[in-house]
Amino acid sequence: MNLRAKSLVLAIAVLAAIPTQPLPAADKKANEMAGAILFRDQDCRHCHTMEGVGGKKGPDLTEIDKDKVWLPAKITNQILNGGQKMPPFSDALTDAQIAQIVAYLRAKHRPVPPPRATPAPPPAN
Repeated sequence: MNLRAKSLVLAIAVLAAIPTQPLPAADKKANEMAGAILFRDQDCRHCHTMEGVGGKKGPDLTEIDKDKVWLPAKITNQILNGGQKMPPFSDALTDAQIAQIVAYLRAKHRPVPPPRATPAPPPAN
């Protein structure tokens, strides 16, 4: 199978995985929050700016929710396969986790994740 055919098969698979009906509001909010936590924990801001905070290696993702070119299938493909300078994350993230990050990026009102848990202090000697 040539590269073009593989790309077409991947695109069809990604599109087929996108729900055709909207998620219930509670599920949607939970996925957006899970995506916010993953975005933080995977250190996506190391390369990407979001709301004025983050690196400059990758594109600023602040307005990606309004970008008509970067629809969920394209964002999913970018995270899975990487491209340009972005590495692929298909081995590091599950499909569900990628969907959660996409939900966060496409959210109209992005949730703010809670602070990272601080490690417990070492026991006193």
